[in-house]
Amino acid sequence: MSTVRRATVVDAPVLAGLRRRWLRERGDAGDAPEAFTESFTESFTEWFAGNAATHRAYLALAGGAPAGMAWLAVLDRVPTPARPRRRSGDVQSVYVVPELRNGGLGAALLTAVLADARGLGLEHVTVHSSERAVPLYLRVGFEPGERWLHWEP
Repeated sequence: MSTVRRATVVDAPVLAGLRRRWLRERGDAGDAPEAFTESFTESFTEWFAGNAATHRAYLALAGGAPAGMAWLAVLDRVPTPARPRRRSGDVQSVYVVPELRNGGLGAALLTAVLADARGLGLEHVTVHSSERAVPLYLRVGFEPGERWLHWEP
């Protein structure tokens, strides 16, 4: 049995563990394995507490164990006379543990994220996806963008 729910700062150590697992899987441990110690959990928890108003976390559980996460960053946009409060969202750090992939948890996480985005009245939601995950995003309703540009320093 799996469930997806909004995560809180109390869940930060679990989310930090999922983030560490994802980074290790991608080979992003770098030259500093100590970055994956308790100090990362502490700094991650501090970051989440300081950014909880703009970064909403979602936690997937399977059999009560952490199985995945997703984040929705909410950004205030420049107002217009007709819309004095404008906001958009960006899906970030969607991760499902490898042994549970292709079983619907990714879609369940994104369904929760998009329901929340709808409830918040966001104008649009973007995602920067890996090639492997594009079919998932298309299945839950994302569409390819023609005007998406990016800049990297």
